[in-house]
Amino acid sequence: MIRCIFACCLSLFCLCRGTFGQVAKEQQLPAASPTLDSEYRKFDSLLSFLRNRNAQQYAISSPKGIDEAQFVTIGGIEQWITVRGWDRDNPVLLFLHGGPGDVTNPWTFALFAPWEKHFTLVQWDQRGAGRTLRKTGPSVAPTITVGRMVQDGIELSEYLRKHLGKDKIIIVGHSFGTILGLGMVRARPELFYAYVGTGQVADETKNYFVAYDELLKKARAVGNQQAVEELSRVGPPPYASGAGYGVQRKWANAFEGADQFLLGTIGLALAAPGNSVQDINDSADGQMLSGEQLVPQTKSSGPKDFGLEFSIPMFVIQGAEDFTTPTALARNYLDSIKAPRKEFVTLNGGHFAVFMHSAQFLQELVKLVDPLTVTY
Repeated sequence: MIRCIFACCLSLFCLCRGTFGQVAKEQQLPAASPTLDSEYRKFDSLLSFLRNRNAQQYAISSPKGIDEAQFVTIGGIEQWITVRGWDRDNPVLLFLHGGPGDVTNPWTFALFAPWEKHFTLVQWDQRGAGRTLRKTGPSVAPTITVGRMVQDGIELSEYLRKHLGKDKIIIVGHSFGTILGLGMVRARPELFYAYVGTGQVADETKNYFVAYDELLKKARAVGNQQAVEELSRVGPPPYASGAGYGVQRKWANAFEGADQFLLGTIGLALAAPGNSVQDINDSADGQMLSGEQLVPQTKSSGPKDFGLEFSIPMFVIQGAEDFTTPTALARNYLDSIKAPRKEFVTLNGGHFAVFMHSAQFLQELVKLVDPLTVTY
């Protein structure tokens, strides 16, 4: 379930301040040469140009539009949110990022731009993640619990209803964000039109076992002997060390086509309006801190923990070949719950289908939730 961008990019970029700082303490790094300094300044100038261009290209220019980026007080701390849309009359959609700690604010400006024509899109750097972590610092770690973050999400939803003048909002949760979303709609269903999960977490007690079997089947089906050998060598989980999970993650990324996408998000983050390298560092720091706190809390969670009865429409839009939060488990979970309406939709792709096939996802999303938000 919890597969962060950090797991992919750390091996290529030592951008995490914690890791880099430790290296600096142990070994004095050589001073940058004038030539290298000049090249970095040139690169920074290029990034500034790209950020300014993208700010213009993706600006909200409608008279009824909204474009806000600010800290709001949630759960006793200041937390970072962005609110963007072309028409304030559109439904409000709160996107809950995964990870844990894998903020999407820094790199989805282009991917989610079409969504902003249909919804007022809210993104939130959760407690212990992204710019929220930058503001609070790591001392917030003891408060990074699933229960506290579910309450944070509820408080944010109440703020958005009042701030934007809406009776209810829509939730879309990705990966770890589905855990928070399920908790939110179960506790306060009156705040929401519907719940939509993608990369849906369904049963952490079975997740890696099912994913392993599906990966091995896929490897054999496509004749990838290297994948078959590596997966067979580590065998099914649980593993005594992280090496086995690393092999699963490697081939999940490969078969989902996520490798290039994950690396591409670094470039998007660097070129995003208002961003800097610090936002990438914040993301890496947040994934490390959040993972340390939240993975132990969720590793034994099953369907009963996530909830089996809901009083609002419940939807899952899942990549057809999700080897991280297996599609079969997500479907079984939705089949097992009670709700006034529920529907399971599959898309091309895997765990990151919401981003890699964002146009197709938006099309299915609009079909599902638009009828729920119409007022007569």
